[in-house]
Amino acid sequence: MPKAVVKEVLENSIAEEIGICPGDAILSVDGETFCDILEYKFLVAEEEIDLEIEKADGTVVCFTVENNYEDLGIVFENELIDKPKSCHNKCIFCFIDQLPKGMRPTMYFKDDDTRLSFLQGNYVTLTNLDDDAINRIIRMRLSPINVSVHTTNPALRVKMLKNPKASKIMDRLNKFAQNNIIVNAQIVLCPDVNDGDELDSTIEDLAGLHPNLNSVSIVPVGLTRYREGLYPLRTFTSKECYKIIEQVGRWQNVFAKKFGKRIVYLSDEFYLCAKVPLPDSAYYDGYPQIENGVGLMTSMRDEFDEALSAIGKSKTNRHVAIATGTLAYDYIRTLADVMQSRFDGLVIDVYAIRNDFFGEEITVSGLVCGCDIVNQLKDKNLPANLYIPSSMLRADGIVFLDDMLLSRAEEELNVSITPVSNDGRDFVYKILGKDGCDFKKKMNSPYDTI
Repeated sequence: MPKAVVKEVLENSIAEEIGICPGDAILSVDGETFCDILEYKFLVAEEEIDLEIEKADGTVVCFTVENNYEDLGIVFENELIDKPKSCHNKCIFCFIDQLPKGMRPTMYFKDDDTRLSFLQGNYVTLTNLDDDAINRIIRMRLSPINVSVHTTNPALRVKMLKNPKASKIMDRLNKFAQNNIIVNAQIVLCPDVNDGDELDSTIEDLAGLHPNLNSVSIVPVGLTRYREGLYPLRTFTSKECYKIIEQVGRWQNVFAKKFGKRIVYLSDEFYLCAKVPLPDSAYYDGYPQIENGVGLMTSMRDEFDEALSAIGKSKTNRHVAIATGTLAYDYIRTLADVMQSRFDGLVIDVYAIRNDFFGEEITVSGLVCGCDIVNQLKDKNLPANLYIPSSMLRADGIVFLDDMLLSRAEEELNVSITPVSNDGRDFVYKILGKDGCDFKKKMNSPYDTI
């Protein structure tokens, strides 16, 4: 049984009030031991609980806590308490299998953990769960759950995931629906594999889960240049992306009339690749899968327009540069042109960074590496300030995917590099060099929405 060791106790929390300290371990709740963070949260969600705690010196103490269903305010050394569950599949489109050798070890770990789905929004395939684990999800009401479906055709899903347990997907999803567990589904679309008629069949099957199906996102397969010995795949052409938009649009029209929302949504890449305008915000029905790149650019544009409206026109004497992926270049260039027309004296250089590290077929900004930024901009006459999407960096905000430190890229280019979140307001105020706090006051609205 893993040990739930306390890393931090939040200020003014119940845990602080009763004297729990870093280094203590929670042994049981109401006499029950627990194996992970979800069971812990499930057990403490009561009006009154009994806690058994092992202090750092080894003594064991017990408390009765009237917490009125509140969180106790404990941060554990191991976020999950247990070890994360790894993926047992060998998906034909797996991005991790397409990584070059020599990267940091954590880059090669494949998680497939329903706990991370509930806590962090990760997508899971459900192939490493037995019936007891499925029943545990239902008992603990772990909803919504994000599921990588890809196809509902049992034989095809086995082929795509290379796992015989992958065939049970609709049985699992139907059981969730019958027990009111909400599902967000994901389809990684691969040319000549699960597109065309197979995509129609998958969408129709998933729609049968409504109202317990909240949304379906469709994202195109991403292929690096490191695919030797892997399943032969290709990327979608611009013409194919246009046809997929039309195909999915027919389903969206049906669902909008039948259910009051479109349910199935395409990621931004399809519209950019097809060179058609992005849909407006109403199309996304509240952005149920914005973290999956579905409607992200539309949301950013709305925030961008809101920010410009709030601060009006002005003069400045500012020259900055932006580095982005090749796919988003035209979009970012358009935003930059709008800002230049609005603010006299503002000059914005935008650079499309070709992905030499992973291969030119990888065009999204979030997979641009530090080495490519440095190599492609080192001979440019850059201004003092360079802005990049924050998605290019790890969660800690200081390292690119290729392990290049942000500080090293700054040194190599002799510039100050500032990450910008996928938020139009953040984009505007950072490009203008405005103070975030003053800017938020002018906006009179919550700042961080993504």
